Amino acid sequence: QSCQLDYISAGAGVCVGEGIFELLTVTPKSRKTFKTKPQLHRTNSVPPSPSSSSSSTAEYWSKLSRTLEARRELMRNMCAKYKSHTSRTITREHVRMIYVEDRYKLLYCEVPKAGCSNWKRTLMVLAGIASDTRSLSHDTVHYKNHLKKLDSFDYSGIMRRLQTYTKVVFAREPMERLVSAYRDKFENPNKHYHTVYGRPIIAKYRTHPSPEALSTGDGVTFTEFVQYLLDVHRPVGMDIHWNLVDNLCHPCLIDYNFIGKFENMQEESNFLLRIMKAPRNLTLPQFKDRNPKDQKTSSEITEKYFAQVSPWQRQRVYDFYYMDYQMFNYTKPFKDIH
Repeated sequence: QSCQLDYISAGAGVCVGEGIFELLTVTPKSRKTFKTKPQLHRTNSVPPSPSSSSSSTAEYWSKLSRTLEARRELMRNMCAKYKSHTSRTITREHVRMIYVEDRYKLLYCEVPKAGCSNWKRTLMVLAGIASDTRSLSHDTVHYKNHLKKLDSFDYSGIMRRLQTYTKVVFAREPMERLVSAYRDKFENPNKHYHTVYGRPIIAKYRTHPSPEALSTGDGVTFTEFVQYLLDVHRPVGMDIHWNLVDNLCHPCLIDYNFIGKFENMQEESNFLLRIMKAPRNLTLPQFKDRNPKDQKTSSEITEKYFAQVSPWQRQRVYDFYYMDYQMFNYTKPFKDIH
């Protein structure tokens, strides 16, 4: 079997694109080994270079490649368990979140609040649109339409790229991602979200709202936001920033070669860039230029926000994101969740 990309020097047997990482059977016991637990202190260290000949470096890259293949195998198992009767037909709607980089034959599915801004910066450098990720602002990468999306191609172009390109998705602990989205959209000035979401949320869930709150949509509380999320009769629809990764990227329809985790974003992204043979000086940027004074949402911050809601609501939110917890192998975040 030929591989579009390969990395053998560390003994990892890595092969992405048309090929796969080394096949690994994931048992219930081994699944626990690969579970992603909440991290108290996240590191941003860059992994050792894959060109290094040291045995420790070889062991590091080999372990990471096995972890990545275990995630793919687990995804196949979860899809077989929960979605075996789902239609296998891929439509334009299924690929609307996927960005295309033709030079390196890469497809990246955008998951908001899971490092997508810095991955878009990286894609723009790979595509030759920019020379340096540091020069690209948040608004430039999100609103200037520099990158191509997969749904902009005709059907044959979509399928050819799905069959031959390296397909990448990064997930994040679901409740932490939800809190990150709430803080970004409702605790900071944001006329669009306060108008489109804030006003109907306040109107439906707040007792005796003030005329000003009804007019501006400012000041949505986390409890009100959770009420909205769990309401089957929401006053306004879902948004990509808190929708399930399962609904955004459709991993049971699209066989992603690389399933990364936000919790290990730097190491895994730079591993992918090296096996893609990207420019040696290109690594995933780490800066945050949107609301830069805000502390990054961590497991501790997530716990403080969910302390504001009832145990029943915490359970319901976990149930809401159940498929993401299963497919991406995250542990239950609170002891009272069953």
